[in-house]
Amino acid sequence: MNTVDYDRALYYTHRSEWDNLLILMVRTKDDFLSKNIEHFLHSYNFSKDYKEIEKNLYQLLRYIDHAVTRSTEDHLDELSHGYMV
Repeated sequence: MNTVDYDRALYYTHRSEWDNLLILMVRTKDDFLSKNIEHFLHSYNFSKDYKEIEKNLYQLLRYIDHAVTRSTEDHLDELSHGYMV
């Protein structure tokens, strides 16, 4: 899995580049990332409850962390199996 989308999502979120985050939401092949971005942007734009916005932001950030960690573990597994053959 290519981690570029996760890096971009983290960067755009950190820089408050909501337009770029929206474009990433549409273009990414990761449905879970897209859905988390959608929930966050929707709550950011329409919710008056700060706790809801914060919850969706942390959910997005947790997913990015999970996906990058999982991707790294998969990559290390591929490398270790490649050298053992």
